[in-house]
Amino acid sequence: MKEDSLADRAYAELRRKILSNQLLAGSRLKEDEWSKKLDVNRMALREALMRLQGEQLLTKGEKGGFFIKSLTIEDIRDIRELREILETGAIRILIGIISEEQLAELERICDDFTAMYERGYFSGACEADVKFHETLITYSGNKKLTAAYFTSNIPLFHQKLGLTQTHMDDYELTDAEHREIVKALRTRSLQQAERTLIKHLVRGEVTTLDLIS
Repeated sequence: MKEDSLADRAYAELRRKILSNQLLAGSRLKEDEWSKKLDVNRMALREALMRLQGEQLLTKGEKGGFFIKSLTIEDIRDIRELREILETGAIRILIGIISEEQLAELERICDDFTAMYERGYFSGACEADVKFHETLITYSGNKKLTAAYFTSNIPLFHQKLGLTQTHMDDYELTDAEHREIVKALRTRSLQQAERTLIKHLVRGEVTTLDLIS
């Protein structure tokens, strides 16, 4: 197998494990161990690790080595601020162009979220939560905005934050806020949509900070 293919495979597998919290924040990725686990050579693994470091998913230790990045208070604040900028931007575009089919899809995602948390499938609810926000972004039709959202790893960090929030009242509030955003989009109420989204994101930031403090 070509070197690039080996590095791509190692990158994709490690990224998936980080996304699903199979690799815990702060843990070290030992190169000899992971090259064996992933059946790739050290050069391909190092390339994959450096790509993940470039995406700020890994950090380098003071004495060397790669570690799973922990979310700091500054990270959480920065992510919320960036999401607010990008997602309110998407909503401003959507207000004028969103179709009935797109509104129906957002409502379907809301229904999936409701079904998941009511049945206790919290990881599935988290995925539906991420899907709701990704869909707002992609429905804007703005390729540059969409690229900025995905290359900044917002969906990944969004999911990692969501996995820490397991209180039923938090899921119920999230559900209500998502549906309020859809209602505001349907009625073309920009101020209501923006106000609800910002409240939603700030609440998520505060909840997460309370959990890690």
